[in-house]
Amino acid sequence: MGRFNDASKAQKSICAALAIAAFILLWFFATNGTNLGVVLAGPVEVFRKFFVSFVQPLGTHTIPGHILWSLSRVMVGFLAGSALGIVLGVTMGWYRIIDAIFRPIYEMIRPIPPIAWIPLAILWFGLGEVTKYFLIFLAAFGNVTMNAYAGVKSVDPVLIGAAKMLGASDRRVFTSIVLPACVPHIFAGLQIALGSAWATVVAAEMVRSSEGVGWVIITGQDTNNSVQILVGIIAVGAIGYLLAILMRGIEAKLCAWSERGK
Repeated sequence: MGRFNDASKAQKSICAALAIAAFILLWFFATNGTNLGVVLAGPVEVFRKFFVSFVQPLGTHTIPGHILWSLSRVMVGFLAGSALGIVLGVTMGWYRIIDAIFRPIYEMIRPIPPIAWIPLAILWFGLGEVTKYFLIFLAAFGNVTMNAYAGVKSVDPVLIGAAKMLGASDRRVFTSIVLPACVPHIFAGLQIALGSAWATVVAAEMVRSSEGVGWVIITGQDTNNSVQILVGIIAVGAIGYLLAILMRGIEAKLCAWSERGK
């Protein structure tokens, strides 16, 4: 079984590498000596600039510095949104009165994209860091809440009834049956929320910033510098991919007993 899993992982890695290589080749031929190449920089120029920006600053920071600024903002909003989302989702799923009070409000807020809150966030919090944290918080909160809620609702009521028949209290049922059953759903929500939070920080940094990957992209737009825009986009995509792998690895360690964690 272990050898099969190792072979499967190796096959996935090879397929991923081939897919990325094919995309870069397509990009190269599409922009090499064509009309598209006039408005879109080729991969050679972009990747050269990307790696050079590790030592030469773009603005006040190198590209790792911009990435770290963005990650610091994401972590603040993501952790706050995830914590509140888990608490609200689990309590809505377990307590009917909480569900009746908060579910309608949550369902009205959930479809609103975080960037739609930018004007109000600026009015409420100004143009500083709190506005960015608030937008990222919203991106994480909605996904985690829904998954935590779904996790509670997915618990087999027959299992809960059997536990109560054997004398388990509501608190014991909640801690021993409901919460463990929620964990895989919560991790699924956390993974989605982290991706949404990382995407939202780019929009948040476009409002007003002097650092971050969003700043790299918007500054490139202001100067019609497609190379810098693509450098920022590559940074966003690469870090987003690494964050997804990291979250999946954490889930595999903590939820090895579940289907998602295998």
